[in-house]
Amino acid sequence: MPKLKTKSGAKKRFKITGTGKVVAAQAGKRHGMIKRTKKFIRNQRGTTTLFEGDARNVKQFFLPNSR
Repeated sequence: MPKLKTKSGAKKRFKITGTGKVVAAQAGKRHGMIKRTKKFIRNQRGTTTLFEGDARNVKQFFLPNSR
């Protein structure tokens, strides 16, 4: 059976916490800030934890060795 490789794009974007949750950067902050509200920009600072279904996919398919 071949070894499972970690997707190199995923290891730059996601981090697994000590309790097993997946942390990622907030979406929607790359460009077009002039049309966003100040409240939206403020609320998108920092990181967020992914929802259960998305986290399961990330851990299973993208980061198989970091459980």
